[in-house]
Amino acid sequence: MQRREFITLLGGTLALPPTARAQQPERMRRIGVLMAYAGSDREGQAWVAAFREELQKLGWTEGRNIRIDTRWAAADVEAMQRFAKELVALQPDLILTQNTPTTAAMLQQTRTIPIIFANVADPVGSRFVTNFPRPGGNVTGFILFEPTIAGKWLNLLKEIAPNVNRAAFLFNPATAPYADYLGSFEASARSLAVEAIAAPVHSPSEFEAVFSALARDPNGGLVAMADIFLSNHRVEIITLATRYRIPAVYPFHQFTEVGGLLSYGNDPPDNFRRAATYSDRILKGEKPADLPVQAPTKYELVINLKTAKTLGLEVPLHLQQRADQVIE
Repeated sequence: MQRREFITLLGGTLALPPTARAQQPERMRRIGVLMAYAGSDREGQAWVAAFREELQKLGWTEGRNIRIDTRWAAADVEAMQRFAKELVALQPDLILTQNTPTTAAMLQQTRTIPIIFANVADPVGSRFVTNFPRPGGNVTGFILFEPTIAGKWLNLLKEIAPNVNRAAFLFNPATAPYADYLGSFEASARSLAVEAIAAPVHSPSEFEAVFSALARDPNGGLVAMADIFLSNHRVEIITLATRYRIPAVYPFHQFTEVGGLLSYGNDPPDNFRRAATYSDRILKGEKPADLPVQAPTKYELVINLKTAKTLGLEVPLHLQQRADQVIE
């Protein structure tokens, strides 16, 4: 080929219109997701689906410009550690974690890959972040609620079951950052003249002892901590509450949907949708250290009237009117 012909061909290539040059494959970005739920859990699947749907709205399409690798730990702390190591080995652009235990597991594996948590109880107390406005490290995200909500749970228990004068606070020390929540629960109990009972459990085999102890004397009640261990065993807990006729308040609507008396807490899918907006910003160049930790914007009060009737409780009309959902 003569020199003049070569230059002509090269010039023709450089002269291609911008649209033609832009039709190059998009760079595939990778997100790791570590869930504490079992893969078969309907709620967990819905939360991840909310995250994916919001990413899609923001222009991130799986198979085209993004790949999502999800691991389901089924509330097993050892599995969380193993899956955290697996996800880091994939060298993702960022990682989404569900809650406190999954975030702790991930931070043991990496202090450089950006991490977004969707539902953490106390990120400052857990030493994930320095403070809410300026997290300061490789992690940021969204909290479940403030510890003061434990006092609100007890107040709701007294509203729906006014005769309660002893209340247990149920939690697993291995999976729940319970200290501040228990403190709020105890402070509220003092103001309501209710005996506060700390009820730590480590396995499902310990549930019945808590309920049988509450049932020995009349007017016992229970508040369940926001805890992945308790969420995974919600059916067993509600079955015992019904058998022993113990009024109980729970943190999430999935408890009331399977027979729990009352739930009050944030809307977890909404936090997962908000986590997608942070993912979009990080994939476009922002740093977790510069993205403030945010509190929930939506709370839900759900009452199961069928369960109330089974327990012999008359739900006040004003409480029903405040509810976001009443299960007949």
